[in-house]
Amino acid sequence: MKHAAEFDSFASSYEADLDQALSVSGEGKDYFARGRISWLAKCLRELGAQPQSAMDYGCGIGGTAVLLRDLAGVESVVGLDPSGSSLEMARSRYRDLGIRFLRFEDYFPCEEIDVAYCNGVFHHIPVGERGKAAKYILHSLRPGGLFALWENNPWNLGALWVMSRCAFDRDAVTLTPSETARLLREEGFQVLYTNFLFIFPRFLKSLRFLEPSFSRFPCGAQYMVLSRKPLS
Repeated sequence: MKHAAEFDSFASSYEADLDQALSVSGEGKDYFARGRISWLAKCLRELGAQPQSAMDYGCGIGGTAVLLRDLAGVESVVGLDPSGSSLEMARSRYRDLGIRFLRFEDYFPCEEIDVAYCNGVFHHIPVGERGKAAKYILHSLRPGGLFALWENNPWNLGALWVMSRCAFDRDAVTLTPSETARLLREEGFQVLYTNFLFIFPRFLKSLRFLEPSFSRFPCGAQYMVLSRKPLS
């Protein structure tokens, strides 16, 4: 992953940088964050999962950790990030919500998490260190716990264009959906399925009702690989 100092340099401008890059879609970061969490919540309901604890791996300035609290039954959330500046911003913004914001080295994985989430994190982790990161998440989950790994779809030209416009994504090394699924399997996860989301930009939003029907086809700007930690 980028060094903490690199992420620190983006903390104050993160929201503006991301919204500027996403502006080509006609939407801002909140639209995509809510869309990812809403989709995950739907998947949890379909699986009959009722998570009480959640982890946001690579939480940045904390916005998605707050959204995770709205998942049915989630009572506690921990947000992890390497950037001290980002974590300080998260704590100051959401100090009254009971969310823990910690550096990775300050959280000890102990099989207590029901559902882990990350978005756009693994493309910042050096290829040789991705397995270690996945294993850290595996050890954080209770047996049977779920991991939703969201990444930008390198088969989607719009996603690549947005990344090229984003100050903190220009050196990213993308992962294909099959690479992500293989990584998770190699580190001990059971891969359940892969979904693709965010096909239509704002000027075609009248067609967005079709997106669930196309979620198994690799055309969305982002994808989610949903996996489970084995019970034994």
